[in-house]
Amino acid sequence: MKLFSDYKFEITNERMGKLKKFCKSVHINFKDYHLLDLAFHHRSCSNEAKGFKHLNNERLEFLGDSVLGMVTASYLYREFPETPEGELSKIKASVVSEKALAPIALKFSLNKLLVMGKGAELNGEAESPSILADCMEAIIGAYYLDSGYPAAEKYVLSFIKNEITKVKNNQGIKDYKSTLQEYTQKKYQSYPVYELLEKSGPDHDQIFKVCVHLNNVTYGPVSAKNKKQAEQEAAKIACNRLGIL
Repeated sequence: MKLFSDYKFEITNERMGKLKKFCKSVHINFKDYHLLDLAFHHRSCSNEAKGFKHLNNERLEFLGDSVLGMVTASYLYREFPETPEGELSKIKASVVSEKALAPIALKFSLNKLLVMGKGAELNGEAESPSILADCMEAIIGAYYLDSGYPAAEKYVLSFIKNEITKVKNNQGIKDYKSTLQEYTQKKYQSYPVYELLEKSGPDHDQIFKVCVHLNNVTYGPVSAKNKKQAEQEAAKIACNRLGIL
């Protein structure tokens, strides 16, 4: 079995300078800059590089997603002891969403450090919200592996606290799926059912078409860059039509 060290890209002096500048700007310290560099490699670049199919940030994204969720949930549990579980879940879903993470990624200039395949780069995918949010999670995963949980927690809290404050002040992104589910449970004693109608486009630029079924009525379809966002948009349509926003 090959390990991560077998798949390292060479980091040029120019690239290293940019990585170090990024770390300084967000107040983190990496020991292994190859790990950080990998967090910026989108899967489209590994698709075009023969023999380097493992050199992308998808596994780091998977790990970072869990670390992000754990840090956020732990902070919410400690800081809001009087807030019920349902409300905590809605806050967490909002602040770790693509809509919340993508603007932070742009603020941190992740789009300028992303490494992508030629096709994805020409299509302007470096500013795709889903790709930016995935990169945010990959960096968290890389930092967790490099420096441990306490360091990763400090980094996540440096930006997630502000997002939590926005949501608590009703300025954040609404979790339409949770809102719709709570409403349907109370009114109909049932759950909304989301259906993926179509998935199209290349791997680096897929479009998901989704609708939601509720009490024998269908809302949608809507299309988005990922399934989660499409489901949120379908739930938003249902919420608006039902007058529950």
